[in-house]
Amino acid sequence: MNRRHFFKLAGGTALASSALLYACDNNGNSPNEAINEADVPKDKMTYRTNPNTGDRVSLLGYGMMRLPVVGGQSARENSDAPIDQELVNKEVDFAIAHGVNYFDTSPAYCQGKSEKATGIALHRHPRNKYLIASKLSNFDPSTWTLEASQAMFENSLKELQVDYIDYMLMHGVGMGDDGVEEFNQRYMDNGLLDWLVEQKEAGRIRNLGFSYHGDIAVFDNLLKWHDAGAYHWDFVQIELNYLDWKHAKEINERNTNAEYLYAELTKRNIPAVIMEPLLGGRLASVPDAIVASMKRRDPKGSVAKWAFRYAGTPQGVLTVLSGMTYMDHLMENIITYSPLKPISKDEDAFLEDVANKLVALQTIPCNDCKYCMPCPYGINIPAIFVHYNKCIKEGNLVKNEKDNSYKRARKAFLVGYDYSVPRLRQANHCIGCGQCEGHCPQRIKIPQELEKIDKFVESLKRSEPKD
Repeated sequence: MNRRHFFKLAGGTALASSALLYACDNNGNSPNEAINEADVPKDKMTYRTNPNTGDRVSLLGYGMMRLPVVGGQSARENSDAPIDQELVNKEVDFAIAHGVNYFDTSPAYCQGKSEKATGIALHRHPRNKYLIASKLSNFDPSTWTLEASQAMFENSLKELQVDYIDYMLMHGVGMGDDGVEEFNQRYMDNGLLDWLVEQKEAGRIRNLGFSYHGDIAVFDNLLKWHDAGAYHWDFVQIELNYLDWKHAKEINERNTNAEYLYAELTKRNIPAVIMEPLLGGRLASVPDAIVASMKRRDPKGSVAKWAFRYAGTPQGVLTVLSGMTYMDHLMENIITYSPLKPISKDEDAFLEDVANKLVALQTIPCNDCKYCMPCPYGINIPAIFVHYNKCIKEGNLVKNEKDNSYKRARKAFLVGYDYSVPRLRQANHCIGCGQCEGHCPQRIKIPQELEKIDKFVESLKRSEPKD
C-alpha cells in the first residue's frame, strides 16, 4: 500500500479539538501572551480513576494531532513542513511537569508523523510518567486485511518506542455509509478484534476501546457485546460538548446526542474519553453577543474555558482531549483543569440557552478535521465551510437585498471568500462526485452544501447593490 496515499485518505488530522489558534512566533508563543509559565500550577491537576485498571488519569488529555511544525504553524495548516521536534519536546515536558499524563495519537495524525514525534518526546521520560493512547486507523480498504492491520499496530509500537500501549482504540467506528458492514470488514471478518483481545491478554494493550462516529447501530451493538460478555470495553471515546449534548441529531440527523452516548456508557461503568469539546474550534469562536454574555459571567475566563469545563464536569469522563499546538493553549487548558471548577446547574442552563442560539444559526456542522481531503478536483472543502460559518456568526450572510446591512455583508462575504479560498478551489468547481462524503465524521452532505454555497455566491455577484 502507498503510505502517502493512506495518510491522505485518513485525513492527517484528528477527531479531537484544539483551543483557538493564535498568531504565533517560531517558538510557538502568542505575540500577546497573557499567561506566564509561573502562573500555571504544578500540583493542582484534576485526575479521574479508571475503574478497570486503577489508572490515575489527568482530566486534560494531550491530543497529538495538531503538533507544531517548523515555521510556526501546526501540522494541520502546513502538512508538508517537518514537525518542530524541539518545541514538541518542550511542550510535552511542560505538560508532564504540570500533571498531564494522557497523550493521544494515531498513525493517521500529522500526515503520519505524530506517533514518531510523540515517541521521541515521551521516551525521554520514565515510562510510568505517561499513558499512551493510539489507534488502529485502518480506514482505507487496503488496510482491512489482518496482516496490514497487524503491521500498523506493530509500527505504532516501534514509532512510539514502547512495548505496550495503555489505551488502544479501534478508530472511527461507524463512519461509513453502512457502519455495521464497514465495522465487520475492518475488525470482524478478518479476525482483527479477536487478535486485539489476544494482544491485551499478552500485556501489549492495557485498555481496549473504540472511538465512535456516526452510525448508532454500531455503538449499540458493541455495547450489547459488552453486556453479553463477548467483548469487554475498558473505555470508549465519544464526542461531547454543550452543543452536541442535546442537539447533535438536530444539527445532523445521522449524529447521536452526547446525552444518550454518555448515559449508555455510565450504565455500564465504562469510562468516557471526550473528543471535540470545542467542535473543531467552533465553540471557541461564537457570535460576539454570546461572547459578551460569557464575559459578564466570567470576566477572566475565555470562551474556550466554558466548553472545557463543561466537557470535564461529568464524573464518568476519564479525560478530555485537546489538540494543542502552542504553549499558550497548553497553559490555559492546564489552568482550566488545575483544578476543574465543575459547571453548576445555573451555568448548565446558561450553556443550554447558548446551544439553542447556536443551533438557530444553522451553520454547517464542519469541524475542519479535513477527513474529506484531498478533493480530486482541488476544492478546499473545509476552508469553504469555515468561511461560510464565520460569515453566519458575524452576521455577514444577509440574503435580503432590502436589508440595510446587505451591501456591507455582501462585500464582506465575497472579499473574504476570495481571500480565504483561491478561486480555483472554490465551490463552483465541485462536480458532485461524492468521494468526500464517506470520509466525513459529521456525515455532512458535502456536494449539496457546496452547491448551496455556490448558488449563494452567484446570487451575490449578480446583485450589485445601489448606493
